[in-house]
Amino acid sequence: MKTELKMTLKEADRLTVMKLLENKKINLKQAAEDLNLCYKQACRIRQRYKEEGPKGLISKRREKPSNNHLSNELIQKALNLVKEKYSDYGPTLACEKLEEKHSLKLSRETLRHLMIKEGIWKAKKAKDRKIHPRRTRRSKLGELEQIDGSYEYWFETRAEKCCLLVCVDDATSRLMQLRFCKTETTQDYLHFLKGYLNQHGRPLAFYSDKHSIFRVNYKKIKKDIFSTKFQNALKRLDIELICAHSPQAKGRVERANGTLQDRLIKELRERDISSMEEGNLFLEEFRLIYNKKFAIEPADHDNAHRRLLPSQNLDHLCMIEEERVLSKDLSFQYKTEIYQIESEYKHRLYGKRIQIYELDGKIQKVLQNGKELKYHKWKEKLCEPTKIVDVKELEIYRSNNKKPTKYHPWRRGNFLKKIGAGSP
Repeated sequence: MKTELKMTLKEADRLTVMKLLENKKINLKQAAEDLNLCYKQACRIRQRYKEEGPKGLISKRREKPSNNHLSNELIQKALNLVKEKYSDYGPTLACEKLEEKHSLKLSRETLRHLMIKEGIWKAKKAKDRKIHPRRTRRSKLGELEQIDGSYEYWFETRAEKCCLLVCVDDATSRLMQLRFCKTETTQDYLHFLKGYLNQHGRPLAFYSDKHSIFRVNYKKIKKDIFSTKFQNALKRLDIELICAHSPQAKGRVERANGTLQDRLIKELRERDISSMEEGNLFLEEFRLIYNKKFAIEPADHDNAHRRLLPSQNLDHLCMIEEERVLSKDLSFQYKTEIYQIESEYKHRLYGKRIQIYELDGKIQKVLQNGKELKYHKWKEKLCEPTKIVDVKELEIYRSNNKKPTKYHPWRRGNFLKKIGAGSP
Protein backbone atom coordinates (compact mmCIF):
# COMPACT_ATOMS: atom_id res chain seq x y z
CA MET A 1 0.00 0.00 0.00
CA LYS A 2 1.14 3.50 -0.81
CA THR A 3 1.79 5.72 2.18
CA GLU A 4 0.13 9.12 2.07
CA LEU A 5 2.52 11.98 1.51
CA LYS A 6 2.68 14.64 4.19
CA MET A 7 2.73 18.34 3.45
CA THR A 8 5.78 20.48 4.02
CA LEU A 9 5.48 23.78 5.90
CA LYS A 10 5.60 25.65 2.59
CA GLU A 11 2.75 23.55 1.17
CA ALA A 12 0.72 23.99 4.41
CA ASP A 13 1.07 27.78 4.02
CA ARG A 14 -0.26 27.47 0.46
CA LEU A 15 -3.25 25.50 1.75
CA THR A 16 -4.06 28.26 4.28
CA VAL A 17 -3.88 30.94 1.58
CA MET A 18 -6.01 28.86 -0.83
CA LYS A 19 -8.73 28.50 1.86
CA LEU A 20 -8.73 32.27 2.39
CA LEU A 21 -9.02 32.71 -1.38
CA GLU A 22 -11.82 30.13 -1.53
CA ASN A 23 -13.76 31.98 1.21
CA LYS A 24 -13.20 35.24 -0.74
CA LYS A 25 -11.36 36.90 2.16
CA ILE A 26 -8.51 37.82 -0.22
CA ASN A 27 -8.23 38.09 -3.98
CA LEU A 28 -5.81 36.25 -6.31
CA LYS A 29 -3.40 39.17 -6.50
CA GLN A 30 -3.08 39.30 -2.70
CA ALA A 31 -2.64 35.50 -2.58
CA ALA A 32 0.25 35.72 -5.08
CA GLU A 33 1.93 38.42 -2.94
CA ASP A 34 1.50 36.36 0.26
CA LEU A 35 3.06 33.29 -1.37
CA ASN A 36 5.78 35.37 -3.08
CA LEU A 37 4.71 34.01 -6.50
CA CYS A 38 3.88 35.59 -9.82
CA TYR A 39 0.20 36.01 -10.76
CA LYS A 40 0.23 33.19 -13.37
CA GLN A 41 1.77 30.67 -10.95
CA ALA A 42 -0.83 31.56 -8.33
CA CYS A 43 -3.54 30.86 -10.99
CA ARG A 44 -2.04 27.41 -11.67
CA ILE A 45 -1.94 26.53 -7.95
CA ARG A 46 -5.57 27.63 -7.48
CA GLN A 47 -6.64 25.51 -10.48
CA ARG A 48 -4.91 22.41 -9.09
CA TYR A 49 -6.50 23.05 -5.68
CA LYS A 50 -9.95 23.18 -7.29
CA GLU A 51 -9.39 19.93 -9.21
CA GLU A 52 -7.58 17.78 -6.62
CA GLY A 53 -8.13 19.51 -3.30
CA PRO A 54 -5.31 19.73 -0.69
CA LYS A 55 -3.45 16.83 -2.40
CA GLY A 56 -2.97 19.00 -5.48
CA LEU A 57 -0.71 21.32 -3.48
CA ILE A 58 1.83 18.52 -2.76
CA SER A 59 4.76 18.47 -5.20
CA LYS A 60 4.49 15.85 -7.95
CA ARG A 61 8.30 15.32 -7.83
CA ARG A 62 8.17 13.99 -4.27
CA GLU A 63 9.93 10.57 -3.87
CA LYS A 64 10.87 10.48 -7.55
CA PRO A 65 14.47 10.34 -8.81
CA SER A 66 16.10 13.65 -9.69
CA ASN A 67 16.42 14.69 -13.33
CA ASN A 68 20.17 15.02 -12.72
CA HIS A 69 20.68 11.63 -11.04
CA LEU A 70 23.60 9.49 -12.20
CA SER A 71 22.96 6.33 -14.14
CA ASN A 72 23.72 2.98 -12.51
CA GLU A 73 26.23 2.21 -15.28
CA LEU A 74 28.23 5.37 -14.55
CA ILE A 75 28.20 4.72 -10.80
CA GLN A 76 29.35 1.11 -11.26
CA LYS A 77 32.09 2.13 -13.69
CA ALA A 78 33.40 4.79 -11.28
CA LEU A 79 33.37 2.38 -8.32
CA ASN A 80 35.18 -0.31 -10.31
CA LEU A 81 37.92 2.15 -11.29
CA VAL A 82 38.27 3.35 -7.69
CA LYS A 83 38.57 -0.26 -6.43
CA GLU A 84 41.14 -1.21 -9.09
CA LYS A 85 43.38 1.88 -9.17
CA TYR A 86 42.49 4.34 -6.41
CA SER A 87 41.49 2.20 -3.42
CA ASP A 88 43.73 4.15 -1.00
CA TYR A 89 42.92 7.59 -2.47
CA GLY A 90 40.71 10.07 -0.64
CA PRO A 91 37.38 11.09 -2.27
CA THR A 92 38.70 14.50 -3.40
CA LEU A 93 41.82 13.15 -5.10
CA ALA A 94 39.98 10.12 -6.53
CA CYS A 95 37.33 12.45 -7.99
CA GLU A 96 40.03 14.54 -9.69
CA LYS A 97 41.77 11.45 -11.11
CA LEU A 98 38.50 10.05 -12.51
CA GLU A 99 37.84 13.32 -14.34
CA GLU A 100 41.44 13.85 -15.44
CA LYS A 101 42.30 10.33 -16.63
CA HIS A 102 38.96 8.61 -17.31
CA SER A 103 36.64 11.53 -18.26
CA LEU A 104 34.14 10.60 -15.51
CA LYS A 105 32.73 13.72 -13.89
CA LEU A 106 31.20 13.23 -10.44
CA SER A 107 30.95 15.62 -7.54
CA ARG A 108 33.28 15.04 -4.62
CA GLU A 109 30.45 14.51 -2.12
CA THR A 110 28.65 12.06 -4.42
CA LEU A 111 31.80 9.96 -4.76
CA ARG A 112 32.46 10.18 -1.02
CA HIS A 113 28.97 8.80 -0.20
CA LEU A 114 29.38 6.04 -2.80
CA MET A 115 32.80 5.07 -1.40
CA ILE A 116 31.45 5.00 2.17
CA LYS A 117 28.46 2.89 1.12
CA GLU A 118 30.76 0.47 -0.74
CA GLY A 119 33.17 0.26 2.24
CA ILE A 120 36.14 1.77 0.33
CA TRP A 121 36.29 4.92 2.48
CA LYS A 122 35.63 5.29 6.19
CA ALA A 123 33.97 8.50 7.37
CA LYS A 124 36.08 10.41 9.88
CA LYS A 125 34.58 11.23 13.25
CA ALA A 126 34.71 14.84 14.36
CA LYS A 127 37.13 15.35 17.25
CA ASP A 128 36.86 17.73 20.15
CA ARG A 129 39.42 20.39 19.36
CA LYS A 130 40.70 23.44 21.12
CA ILE A 131 39.55 26.71 19.62
CA HIS A 132 42.40 28.74 18.13
CA PRO A 133 41.51 32.25 16.89
CA ARG A 134 42.21 32.89 13.21
CA ARG A 135 45.12 35.13 12.26
CA THR A 136 44.79 37.47 9.30
CA ARG A 137 47.01 36.56 6.37
CA ARG A 138 49.93 38.80 5.51
CA SER A 139 49.05 41.04 2.57
CA LYS A 140 52.11 40.57 0.28
CA LEU A 141 53.98 37.64 -1.21
CA GLY A 142 57.26 37.21 0.68
CA GLU A 143 56.19 39.00 3.88
CA LEU A 144 56.10 35.77 5.90
CA GLU A 145 57.22 32.27 4.86
CA GLN A 146 56.24 29.27 7.02
CA ILE A 147 58.81 26.43 7.06
CA ASP A 148 58.56 22.92 8.49
CA GLY A 149 59.80 19.35 8.05
CA SER A 150 57.35 16.49 7.44
CA TYR A 151 58.43 12.88 8.17
CA GLU A 152 56.61 10.22 6.15
CA TYR A 153 57.11 7.11 3.99
CA TRP A 154 57.07 9.35 0.93
CA PHE A 155 58.20 6.51 -1.36
CA GLU A 156 56.09 3.91 0.52
CA THR A 157 57.86 0.52 0.55
CA ARG A 158 60.24 1.53 -2.27
CA ALA A 159 62.55 3.47 0.08
CA GLU A 160 63.09 4.29 3.73
CA LYS A 161 61.21 6.92 5.70
CA CYS A 162 62.57 10.42 5.09
CA CYS A 163 61.78 14.10 5.63
CA LEU A 164 60.31 16.67 3.25
CA LEU A 165 61.25 20.29 3.95
CA VAL A 166 58.31 22.54 3.05
CA CYS A 167 58.02 26.33 2.71
CA VAL A 168 54.55 27.93 2.32
CA ASP A 169 53.85 31.61 1.72
CA ASP A 170 51.45 33.04 4.32
CA ALA A 171 49.71 35.52 2.00
CA THR A 172 48.98 33.16 -0.91
CA SER A 173 49.36 29.55 0.45
CA ARG A 174 51.82 28.93 -2.40
CA LEU A 175 54.46 26.24 -2.05
CA MET A 176 57.67 28.25 -2.39
CA GLN A 177 60.28 25.51 -1.92
CA LEU A 178 60.38 21.71 -1.42
CA ARG A 179 63.31 19.40 -0.70
CA PHE A 180 63.72 15.76 0.36
CA CYS A 181 66.36 14.95 2.99
CA LYS A 182 67.04 12.10 5.41
CA THR A 183 66.46 14.16 8.58
CA GLU A 184 66.20 17.81 9.58
CA THR A 185 69.75 19.12 9.94
CA THR A 186 71.31 22.57 9.83
CA GLN A 187 73.12 21.73 6.60
CA ASP A 188 69.90 20.59 4.90
CA TYR A 189 68.10 23.77 5.95
CA LEU A 190 71.00 25.88 4.65
CA HIS A 191 70.79 24.08 1.27
CA PHE A 192 67.02 24.66 1.39
CA LEU A 193 67.57 28.36 2.15
CA LYS A 194 70.07 28.73 -0.70
CA GLY A 195 67.59 27.22 -3.19
CA TYR A 196 64.86 29.59 -1.96
CA LEU A 197 67.06 32.70 -2.20
CA ASN A 198 68.27 31.85 -5.70
CA GLN A 199 64.70 31.34 -6.91
CA HIS A 200 62.73 34.08 -5.11
CA GLY A 201 65.06 36.48 -3.29
CA ARG A 202 65.08 37.51 0.38
CA PRO A 203 61.72 37.36 2.24
CA LEU A 204 61.00 39.63 5.21
CA ALA A 205 60.56 36.78 7.73
CA PHE A 206 60.52 33.02 8.24
CA TYR A 207 58.04 31.34 10.62
CA SER A 208 59.18 28.03 12.15
CA ASP A 209 58.75 25.76 15.16
CA LYS A 210 61.11 25.67 18.16
CA HIS A 211 63.47 23.05 16.75
CA SER A 212 67.07 23.40 17.99
CA ILE A 213 68.11 24.27 14.40
CA PHE A 214 66.17 27.54 14.67
CA ARG A 215 66.77 28.61 18.25
CA VAL A 216 68.72 27.74 21.41
CA ASN A 217 66.32 25.91 23.72
CA TYR A 218 68.62 25.70 26.77
CA LYS A 219 66.76 27.76 29.37
CA LYS A 220 69.79 28.74 31.47
CA ILE A 221 71.41 30.59 28.55
CA LYS A 222 70.59 34.30 28.59
CA LYS A 223 68.81 35.82 25.64
CA ASP A 224 70.82 37.23 22.70
CA ILE A 225 74.08 35.66 23.90
CA PHE A 226 74.10 32.48 21.83
CA SER A 227 72.32 31.80 18.54
CA THR A 228 72.19 28.89 16.11
CA LYS A 229 74.05 28.70 12.79
CA PHE A 230 70.77 29.06 10.90
CA GLN A 231 69.92 32.19 12.92
CA ASN A 232 73.33 33.67 12.13
CA ALA A 233 72.80 33.09 8.40
CA LEU A 234 69.40 34.84 8.53
CA LYS A 235 70.83 37.78 10.51
CA ARG A 236 73.43 38.39 7.80
CA LEU A 237 70.68 38.27 5.19
CA ASP A 238 68.49 40.67 7.25
CA ILE A 239 65.66 38.11 7.50
CA GLU A 240 63.60 37.91 10.70
CA LEU A 241 63.05 34.49 12.29
CA ILE A 242 59.83 33.94 14.29
CA CYS A 243 59.36 30.72 16.32
CA ALA A 244 55.75 29.58 16.81
CA HIS A 245 54.50 28.49 20.24
CA SER A 246 52.18 25.80 18.82
CA PRO A 247 51.58 23.83 15.59
CA GLN A 248 48.27 25.67 15.14
CA ALA A 249 50.12 29.01 14.94
CA LYS A 250 51.81 27.88 11.71
CA GLY A 251 48.67 26.13 10.51
CA ARG A 252 49.13 26.87 6.78
CA VAL A 253 52.29 24.79 6.50
CA GLU A 254 50.82 22.07 8.76
CA ARG A 255 47.73 21.78 6.53
CA ALA A 256 49.95 21.79 3.44
CA ASN A 257 51.88 18.86 4.96
CA GLY A 258 48.64 16.90 5.28
CA THR A 259 47.73 17.58 1.64
CA LEU A 260 51.22 16.62 0.47
CA GLN A 261 51.15 13.38 2.47
CA ASP A 262 48.05 12.43 0.50
CA ARG A 263 48.75 13.76 -3.02
CA LEU A 264 52.54 13.74 -3.37
CA ILE A 265 52.84 10.09 -2.31
CA LYS A 266 50.40 9.05 -5.06
CA GLU A 267 52.16 11.18 -7.69
CA LEU A 268 55.52 9.63 -6.78
CA ARG A 269 53.95 6.17 -7.07
CA GLU A 270 52.40 6.90 -10.48
CA ARG A 271 55.76 8.10 -11.82
CA ASP A 272 57.64 5.18 -10.17
CA ILE A 273 60.02 7.52 -8.31
CA SER A 274 61.87 5.58 -5.62
CA SER A 275 64.71 7.75 -4.30
CA MET A 276 65.26 11.19 -2.78
CA GLU A 277 67.48 12.24 -5.71
CA GLU A 278 64.76 11.46 -8.29
CA GLY A 279 62.14 12.96 -6.00
CA ASN A 280 64.00 16.28 -5.68
CA LEU A 281 64.11 16.56 -9.49
CA PHE A 282 60.32 16.06 -9.67
CA LEU A 283 59.37 18.42 -6.82
CA GLU A 284 59.57 21.62 -8.90
CA GLU A 285 57.07 20.22 -11.44
CA PHE A 286 54.75 19.11 -8.63
CA ARG A 287 55.07 22.52 -6.91
CA LEU A 288 53.75 24.35 -9.99
CA ILE A 289 50.81 21.91 -10.33
CA TYR A 290 49.96 22.33 -6.62
CA ASN A 291 50.11 26.14 -6.76
CA LYS A 292 47.85 26.24 -9.82
CA LYS A 293 45.21 24.31 -7.91
CA PHE A 294 45.47 25.65 -4.34
CA ALA A 295 47.22 29.06 -4.34
CA ILE A 296 45.15 32.22 -3.87
CA GLU A 297 45.70 35.84 -4.86
CA PRO A 298 47.34 38.12 -2.23
CA ALA A 299 45.54 41.18 -0.87
CA ASP A 300 48.40 43.36 -2.15
CA HIS A 301 50.02 42.38 -5.46
CA ASP A 302 53.37 43.99 -4.62
CA ASN A 303 56.20 41.50 -4.06
CA ALA A 304 57.93 41.87 -0.67
CA HIS A 305 61.00 39.83 -1.71
CA ARG A 306 64.28 41.76 -1.84
CA ARG A 307 67.34 41.24 -4.00
CA LEU A 308 70.56 39.86 -2.58
CA LEU A 309 73.17 42.51 -1.84
CA PRO A 310 76.70 42.20 -3.33
CA SER A 311 78.14 41.64 0.17
CA GLN A 312 75.79 38.69 0.82
CA ASN A 313 77.75 35.77 -0.61
CA LEU A 314 75.44 32.74 -0.69
CA ASP A 315 78.33 30.29 -0.97
CA HIS A 316 79.62 31.51 2.41
CA LEU A 317 76.26 32.18 4.06
CA CYS A 318 74.93 28.70 3.35
CA MET A 319 78.00 26.98 4.78
CA ILE A 320 78.32 26.09 8.45
CA GLU A 321 80.75 28.56 10.01
CA GLU A 322 82.85 27.70 13.08
CA GLU A 323 85.56 29.64 14.87
CA ARG A 324 88.80 28.25 16.32
CA VAL A 325 91.99 29.67 17.92
CA LEU A 326 95.35 28.56 16.48
CA SER A 327 97.73 26.83 18.90
CA LYS A 328 101.49 27.48 19.17
CA ASP A 329 102.27 25.00 16.39
CA LEU A 330 99.54 26.58 14.17
CA SER A 331 97.20 23.60 14.43
CA PHE A 332 93.51 23.44 15.25
CA GLN A 333 91.01 20.70 16.05
CA TYR A 334 87.73 20.24 14.18
CA LYS A 335 85.35 17.27 14.51
CA THR A 336 87.83 14.75 15.99
CA GLU A 337 90.48 15.69 13.40
CA ILE A 338 93.66 17.77 13.74
CA TYR A 339 94.57 20.21 10.96
CA GLN A 340 97.91 21.96 10.39
CA ILE A 341 98.15 25.46 8.90
CA GLU A 342 100.88 25.88 6.27
CA SER A 343 102.42 29.34 6.64
CA GLU A 344 105.84 30.99 6.87
CA TYR A 345 104.60 33.62 9.33
CA LYS A 346 104.25 31.43 12.42
CA HIS A 347 104.68 34.19 14.98
CA ARG A 348 102.03 36.39 13.35
CA LEU A 349 99.32 33.69 13.33
CA TYR A 350 99.87 32.17 16.78
CA GLY A 351 96.79 32.72 18.97
CA LYS A 352 94.76 34.25 16.12
CA ARG A 353 91.09 33.41 15.54
CA ILE A 354 90.23 31.62 12.29
CA GLN A 355 86.90 30.98 10.55
CA ILE A 356 86.19 27.47 9.25
CA TYR A 357 83.57 27.02 6.52
CA GLU A 358 82.07 23.53 6.26
CA LEU A 359 79.76 22.11 3.57
CA ASP A 360 78.27 18.59 3.69
CA GLY A 361 80.66 17.54 6.46
CA LYS A 362 83.85 18.72 4.71
CA ILE A 363 85.96 21.82 5.32
CA GLN A 364 85.81 24.08 2.27
CA LYS A 365 87.81 27.12 3.42
CA VAL A 366 89.83 28.38 6.38
CA LEU A 367 90.00 32.17 6.65
CA GLN A 368 91.87 34.53 8.96
CA ASN A 369 90.87 38.17 8.80
CA GLY A 370 89.29 37.55 5.35
CA LYS A 371 92.40 35.86 3.90
CA GLU A 372 92.35 32.19 2.94
CA LEU A 373 94.94 29.93 4.63
CA LYS A 374 96.45 26.70 3.33
CA TYR A 375 96.09 23.64 5.55
CA HIS A 376 96.39 19.86 5.57
CA LYS A 377 94.94 17.09 7.73
CA TRP A 378 97.26 15.63 10.37
CA LYS A 379 97.75 11.87 10.48
CA GLU A 380 96.74 11.51 14.09
CA LYS A 381 93.03 11.29 14.87
CA LEU A 382 91.24 11.86 18.15
CA CYS A 383 88.78 9.33 19.57
CA GLU A 384 85.29 9.29 18.11
CA PRO A 385 82.81 11.26 20.27
CA THR A 386 79.39 9.96 21.23
CA LYS A 387 76.89 10.96 18.56
CA ILE A 388 74.04 13.14 19.84
CA VAL A 389 70.83 12.18 18.04
CA ASP A 390 68.00 14.69 17.69
CA VAL A 391 64.50 13.73 18.87
CA LYS A 392 63.09 13.90 15.32
CA GLU A 393 66.01 11.84 14.00
CA LEU A 394 65.10 9.04 16.44
CA GLU A 395 61.90 8.53 14.44
CA ILE A 396 63.97 7.49 11.40
CA TYR A 397 66.02 4.98 13.37
CA ARG A 398 62.94 3.45 14.99
CA SER A 399 60.95 3.22 11.78
CA ASN A 400 63.73 1.51 9.83
CA ASN A 401 63.80 -1.49 12.19
CA LYS A 402 62.34 -4.62 10.64
CA LYS A 403 58.97 -5.76 12.00
CA PRO A 404 58.79 -9.26 13.53
CA THR A 405 57.25 -11.93 11.30
CA LYS A 406 53.91 -13.59 12.07
CA TYR A 407 55.80 -16.67 13.39
CA HIS A 408 57.70 -14.58 15.96
CA PRO A 409 56.97 -15.56 19.60
CA TRP A 410 55.32 -12.15 20.17
CA ARG A 411 52.81 -12.83 17.41
CA ARG A 412 52.55 -16.60 17.61
CA GLY A 413 49.40 -16.51 19.75
CA ASN A 414 47.51 -14.28 17.29
CA PHE A 415 48.67 -16.41 14.34
CA LEU A 416 47.42 -19.63 15.99
CA LYS A 417 44.04 -18.02 16.69
CA LYS A 418 43.67 -17.04 13.01
CA ILE A 419 44.38 -20.56 11.73
CA GLY A 420 42.22 -22.11 14.43
CA ALA A 421 44.99 -24.09 16.12
CA GLY A 422 45.43 -24.54 19.83
CA SER A 423 48.46 -23.51 21.85
CA PRO A 424 51.45 -25.95 21.65
